Amino acid sequence: MSSARIRYAYLKGQTWLYRRNYPKEVAALLGQQALKQSLKTSDAKVARQRAAEVNARYEETVDQVLLGALSLPKRDTASDASNSEWATPSELALARLRTTLEHSEPVRYLTPVQPKLTVQEAAKRYLILRQNELRPSGFKSVRYSIELFWSKYENRKLVDLTREDGREFLSLIAQLSPTIGKSPKTRGLSLDTSVEWSSQSRTKITGRTQRRIWSQVSHWLDWCVYEGELETNPFSSVRFEAKVRHQPYAVPSDKEVKQLLGLADPVIGNVLLICLLSGMRAGEAAGLLREDVVNKGNLGGFFLVRPNRLRLLKTDAAERQVPVHSALDLVLTKLPSAGPLFPNLKVNDVTKRFAKLRQALSIERQGLVFHSTRKWFITQCERTGVPEHFTASIVGHKSARSENGITYGIYSAGISDEQKRTIVDQIKLPTGCSP
Repeated sequence: MSSARIRYAYLKGQTWLYRRNYPKEVAALLGQQALKQSLKTSDAKVARQRAAEVNARYEETVDQVLLGALSLPKRDTASDASNSEWATPSELALARLRTTLEHSEPVRYLTPVQPKLTVQEAAKRYLILRQNELRPSGFKSVRYSIELFWSKYENRKLVDLTREDGREFLSLIAQLSPTIGKSPKTRGLSLDTSVEWSSQSRTKITGRTQRRIWSQVSHWLDWCVYEGELETNPFSSVRFEAKVRHQPYAVPSDKEVKQLLGLADPVIGNVLLICLLSGMRAGEAAGLLREDVVNKGNLGGFFLVRPNRLRLLKTDAAERQVPVHSALDLVLTKLPSAGPLFPNLKVNDVTKRFAKLRQALSIERQGLVFHSTRKWFITQCERTGVPEHFTASIVGHKSARSENGITYGIYSAGISDEQKRTIVDQIKLPTGCSP
């Protein structure tokens, strides 16, 4: 509700911010002109309530300073933190101010210099937060982008970043080689050093990779605004102009599937077969536990694709139940009877091993990667006439739509186990393949 008026608060983008100037004599003592804080909400009703809370603390602070009290009102900050999830670092600053006043006489008209975060300090805070929110692979990508940026601007004050810095950063990442970071020699290089090293190569990172780096840095700056460290994102008006060309995964041909399965690879052969006949992602299959395989009587075995101690899932839609194809029954009997079905096998091991199998078979078709097994399964479903929204429920795609364009998950409890079993049983390996 952007038209709402809240005293001492205003809507900045999608977030309400609180700002109220201190009286001159109070500002001199506190060393800051105003109390500023993000209310961490876009909802006017919630913002009004939170603004009232901040306003009450403002009034208490001003009253106590003007009365010359040696300490400010004490509050249970631990309790406040648990009851106010939207609390920001400014809460900590206020707590530190109270502690300081408890142990010192007020010195009027003293104006201490208020420290401002450097790019490096703000980046480190953000990465500590994201490390606990993202899966390892996702965090690695975010960390790389943020560390690239801070290697160039680490000692700059966050508030001193300008639009021109954004344009400079964009121009620099466009000069990077795709081989940066793929060898011990090029890992951990600063942005300037990476650009210098990349000048030896004609090949540069794709527009898609540039956009990923740029969006991750921009998201970090948006977070800084959200936390009240910046008034606005200085890069929000910088236009990203690199062309992004999507490179779809290739679908393995019947011949290629036969060749790959024919190797009977001892490392990923069974994972490869499971993914071809279930549509699972590499991480979903490699992270299966024996207890994730259950029997449903006449319907046979089912894989329970769910978060477990080995891995999380990509999206909420990824949690699902997939029938075990009859061709996998014998394979499963040879796998461990308890715990992980593929001990010590990581996604990285799967993708690298697949690249070696391709090389051994001289399969150099662009876009053919391990994830192509998932596309093969989806293609087989399509060729046997399975509706798109049925296939989506088996492979764990998000926001599948039915034939009339209605988002499937909103109005349906999903297809039955019997329907899933019928769909999976229709999938046939190329003639001549044997599990």
